Amino acid sequence: MAPSVSNRIAAIDVGTNSFHMVIATVSARGSLRIHHRNKELVRLGMAAGDIKKLSPEAIQRGVKTLKRFKAEAEQHSAQIRAVATSAVREAVNREEFVDRVFKATGIEVEVVSGIEEGRLIYVGAMHALPIITKRALVIDIGGGSTETVIGHNGTADVIHSAKLGHLRVMKGFFPEGKATAASLEACRTAIRGDWSPVLQDLVQHGYEEFVGSSGTVLTIAAMTLARLHKRIPESLNGLKLLRSDVMDTIATICDARTVEQRMQLPGIDVRRADVILGGALLLEAALVGLDVQQMTISNYALREGIVFDTARKQRDINEYHHLATLRYQSVHHLCDVYRVRRAHAEHVKMLALSLFDSLRPLHPFGDKEREALEAAALLHDIGFHIAADQHHKHSEYIIRHSAMPGFTNDETELIASVARYHRKSFPKKKHEIFGRLHPDEQRVVRTLASILRIAEGLDRRGQQLIRSVAVQVSKERIDITVHAPGPSPDIELWGAERRKGLMAQVFGREVRFLGHAVA
Repeated sequence: MAPSVSNRIAAIDVGTNSFHMVIATVSARGSLRIHHRNKELVRLGMAAGDIKKLSPEAIQRGVKTLKRFKAEAEQHSAQIRAVATSAVREAVNREEFVDRVFKATGIEVEVVSGIEEGRLIYVGAMHALPIITKRALVIDIGGGSTETVIGHNGTADVIHSAKLGHLRVMKGFFPEGKATAASLEACRTAIRGDWSPVLQDLVQHGYEEFVGSSGTVLTIAAMTLARLHKRIPESLNGLKLLRSDVMDTIATICDARTVEQRMQLPGIDVRRADVILGGALLLEAALVGLDVQQMTISNYALREGIVFDTARKQRDINEYHHLATLRYQSVHHLCDVYRVRRAHAEHVKMLALSLFDSLRPLHPFGDKEREALEAAALLHDIGFHIAADQHHKHSEYIIRHSAMPGFTNDETELIASVARYHRKSFPKKKHEIFGRLHPDEQRVVRTLASILRIAEGLDRRGQQLIRSVAVQVSKERIDITVHAPGPSPDIELWGAERRKGLMAQVFGREVRFLGHAVA
């Protein structure tokens, strides 16, 4: 019998320069089967220097491309996961782009941090090459940023994301695609100045194998083979190139001072002729700054990492019905760092999830929102690390500003908001952070916070007296009976009673606590 496979996954990389889609399945043994690929040059981030705003024309190009990708994904009956990187995450109008895409296509674009982008790139490379037991340094040069990751045994231990990308470099130093000796030297100096602390940190951590992925590296690898051997194999995956050979190719690119001249270079992808110089100078800086002697090529990068990550998350949810493994590790790492009262946090989590499940007839939310509630319940008191007074606001701040591998930026902000409203004020649109959320996200926060408030109240003294809850729902009321076989939970019921107002408001029903069962 053939091994079972996951549902088809359409992974979309919403990049600064290009949009890529791969439609694939992951077998039970963890191998990837590609069904379809597509790539379109979108040039979402066209601004020089920092990418501050997406132009209306760029947004329109992005929406049109994602419409086409959506149609192709539907033809393959594939679930879509779209991840946006540098151009979108840096744009002040990113919500406009995300909303336009959703309204036009139904695709929910995830805006990921540079740290999360780096992790997903490592996941992709790890599945392309036999590097899992090695300390591998993976570099991915994109249009708006460059990610460098040191991973070992399947875990990304060191991740850096630098605002250095081939499109950004070209716009900053070679706006017409033309290079001079002076502009080349100015660009090299700027890259060294910006990147040297990161490269020094990577050298100090050390690595055994240097891996390059994505378009810039693949193009330069192809050009190197064309120059040396006059032919390019169908697949470059696993290819090892000497530093000297790659540096000679980079020198050839730099000697071609115009786009037209670069288009004539052997092995080049002509679609990259206008940006390859910027990518080559970044790769040059990495090879020199990291003292690389040999580079291994990975055919897999961010989009393949998205496929593997999505398949793993779905498997974890199906098997364990709780936070996916990596997300669970991220939350518990924060609990450890900030010395959360674990017994209390775990008990509040248990009560909150029980209430969430019992209230399903009244809300439309599923595993995604359940995961957010679980994370918020575990982290709701993290703000005590700063001060007991206003600790709910401190919790929000810590969560929002923490690296949480496995979570997108938007998921992290949603979790932070739910934790923020576990006590004191109800969510209000006049609150700056809550007010910035999309109305659908505001609804999620209000619902999850209403549940978390009661769960927190039911462990008011942190003694875990209430073992379970039973919920009955009618058109007028939500009746909650608690099971407490030990001492009377009178303080806990009092605490929950004080916190029930938001739930009554959210669900439009009276909330009652019907004492407690002791048997």
